[in-house]
Amino acid sequence: MTLRRFAPTLAIAMAASLTLAACGNDNPTAEQTPAEDTAADAGTDADTDTDAATGDAGGDASGGDLTGSLAAAGASAQNAAMTAWISAYGEVQPGVQVTYDSVGSGAGVTSLGQGAVDFAGSDSYLNEERREAVKDFCGDEGAINLPVYVSPIAVAFNLEGVDSLNLNPETIAKIFNQDITRWNDPEIAEQNPDADLPDERIVPVNRSDDSGTTDNFTKYLAAAAGDAWPHEAGQTWPVAGGEAGAQTAGVVSILSNTPGTIGYSDASAVEGMTLVNVGVGDEYVELSPEAAAQVVEASPLADTGVEGDLAVDLDYATTESGAYPIVLISYHVVCKNYQDADKANLVKDFISYVASPEGQDVAADGAGSAPISDGLREQVLDALGAVNGG
Repeated sequence: MTLRRFAPTLAIAMAASLTLAACGNDNPTAEQTPAEDTAADAGTDADTDTDAATGDAGGDASGGDLTGSLAAAGASAQNAAMTAWISAYGEVQPGVQVTYDSVGSGAGVTSLGQGAVDFAGSDSYLNEERREAVKDFCGDEGAINLPVYVSPIAVAFNLEGVDSLNLNPETIAKIFNQDITRWNDPEIAEQNPDADLPDERIVPVNRSDDSGTTDNFTKYLAAAAGDAWPHEAGQTWPVAGGEAGAQTAGVVSILSNTPGTIGYSDASAVEGMTLVNVGVGDEYVELSPEAAAQVVEASPLADTGVEGDLAVDLDYATTESGAYPIVLISYHVVCKNYQDADKANLVKDFISYVASPEGQDVAADGAGSAPISDGLREQVLDALGAVNGG
């Protein structure tokens, strides 16, 4: 399957007008200083803004009267969606400047803990270590994970003369663990009897930086591939010897320019590339937002022990017909308490817009993501209502 319409066409068209940073620095926090609390008078009191965050999902309840700035950093997977959200939010709140530095999930959360940004984007929810680390900036109540972006993770490949591949979880795991090393391996050929598979070396491509996309992909392999994947899930790629690229853009660049490669990426970045149909039960499922949404709807919230936290435990091993199991949920990681009330109001207003039907449509058009459900939206808005400042 070749993906032809999944990439951020809206985001590309708008990117030049935004104050969105995408520097691709693997160590973005080294020279950063804490973001200044420059939000001016919000033009509304905290109670009114809380009503806007929790009562009106349209994101414009404050009537465009907010002023100030927000700085965020994190997951490159949600970069296209953030580009589109920032541009569209600028029409709702022209007095608010929002920036996003697409540096990877781990670096974004680190920046939040250092006070360099006001919230972080992350493709995996905070583990215990990072929940503690963000308290350096957020205070004793820490931060909560708000799921705002749902996207499939594509397994893309570059193989001349082959425009589609069916691969089950065990075969995908063996390829990325470098146990299957030739494209015409009998295990691949058995699942693709009509494909003209060459006798060429397989070159697996992974992220070189700590990555929420890697975390989700390795969680899928650990859950669905059994003994074929002998590694623990995590943000750091566990297998040496393949090609590696920094952030989503680095992986996609290698895949696009190197024959024989196979890699994983957020689906928003793989327009025009050939993709794997993933084995689920007795069928092979094509990547689509709708197929990804099926997995999210069937997955429970994680028990993190943090009140208001909306971390989701994805069911990567699902056998539900038509469900695409390699899914990424990207979160906005938000402090439960901010020292500055105006800053808290700005965070709440922006993310309430992101979670609104309008905001989710903007992300779907700009990044091909799957809109969050109405029920999950209500939970996000309720959680934002408990965010305080001052």
